[in-house]
Amino acid sequence: MSQTKLSPRIFLAVLAAGIMSFCGVTVETAMNIAFPTLMRQFSINTSTVQWMTTIYLLVISIVVPLSAYLNRSFTTRTLFLTANLFFLLGLSIDAFSPSFTFLLVGRAIQGIGTGIALPLMFNIIFEQVPPQKIGVMVGFAMLIVAVAPALGPTFGGIVVSTLGWHYIFILNLPLVIISLGLGIFSIKSSHKPTKEKFDIISFLAIIALFAGLILGINNLAQHPLLSVYVSFSLIIGLCGLGVLIYRSNQLENPLIDLTLFTNYRFTGHIAAYFSSQLMLLGLAFLLPNYVQLVNGSSATIAGLLVLPGAVLGAILAPLSGRLLDKAGARKPILLGAILFIISMILYVVYALNLSNFLVAFFYIIFMCGLGVSFGNIMTSGQQGLSRKQQTDANALFNTLQQFAGAIGVTLVSLIVELSQSNSSVSYAKATAIGSRNGFIVLLILAIIQLVILFFAVKPVDK
Repeated sequence: MSQTKLSPRIFLAVLAAGIMSFCGVTVETAMNIAFPTLMRQFSINTSTVQWMTTIYLLVISIVVPLSAYLNRSFTTRTLFLTANLFFLLGLSIDAFSPSFTFLLVGRAIQGIGTGIALPLMFNIIFEQVPPQKIGVMVGFAMLIVAVAPALGPTFGGIVVSTLGWHYIFILNLPLVIISLGLGIFSIKSSHKPTKEKFDIISFLAIIALFAGLILGINNLAQHPLLSVYVSFSLIIGLCGLGVLIYRSNQLENPLIDLTLFTNYRFTGHIAAYFSSQLMLLGLAFLLPNYVQLVNGSSATIAGLLVLPGAVLGAILAPLSGRLLDKAGARKPILLGAILFIISMILYVVYALNLSNFLVAFFYIIFMCGLGVSFGNIMTSGQQGLSRKQQTDANALFNTLQQFAGAIGVTLVSLIVELSQSNSSVSYAKATAIGSRNGFIVLLILAIIQLVILFFAVKPVDK
């Protein structure tokens, strides 16, 4: 391979892995539009229906930390085929699901497939792409994934309104089959697998960590903080974290290398990446529900309103990656953080009287910020790391991205539901108040992110 040119095979390989991530996010954001429909059909409340997203992201959060081990132990081709078949199985279950329980099972199986495919896409980039082209290729990967939030709500709105929610899954099946064909043709391994012992204790600790924290936070919707349902789950999660840290420090080849967090620049970048995803998934829940429950618009309208911003953000991803390759990371990343703050301030100010036009306009500002910063945060955070460290760093970035998504949806749905329980005002008014409170939390997070990035991203980054 040329040191400065990319072969078409690598583009196709990244595209093949990216399609699965694309389908996962498409289904996720499309189902957000379908939440009110599912709530009516299955007679469930807001905190229950959001498990469609939470369980998917929880499974991904458990699988993605294994990606460094999987990358060392299996060929890239084997991992891709495994991921693809899992995703196809999960889609098939949901496509013909008769109950909400089966829906959750299918989403969990899809999470296994996406949990393998998502870090695989970035491992292909960092292993097989010349350093001078990594920024633009990460941007290309982000474009693939970012198109999903652009199309997902619109796709979901049209499908739910015309064909029914089952077709959200049915219509994704051909795309995953196309991904399978592309991967068989283009994906090749750049390294030989090595025999490595799988540490079951670390794996169980990962399950305890993410299941405990996510269940504990999710249970806050129905139980007080000091109840057994919440506190016990959180304690399990923290114990899992403690065991994982201990095993990481004891083993020569841990499942995931947590010593990377001793690098303050890496830690700052990954914290910003975490917060960006939390804000994105938080808005993906807040906005469609606001448009439908407060403004009384249809699911189709809710999807169309976020389409322009998501498309623009997706287009900006590879362009900002090229800018990083040429001029460094600081300017595009800090610009993105500032745009996050501006958009959140506007959402907070107009939250109680947020017209559909303002929903779309403010979201354009937010997605421009995401487009110029998100992929560049990952690329900048891995600069200066060894190849082995990059594999573990990639696992950490993708793990916390998915965990942030689960926390973001759970957090904002909890905030909205607490306001919806107020019987002294109308349901629409209570939803608007809850949405405003959710925007305030996201604004605080955006301000913290800017401060972190100001110190973590150096002007000399190239």
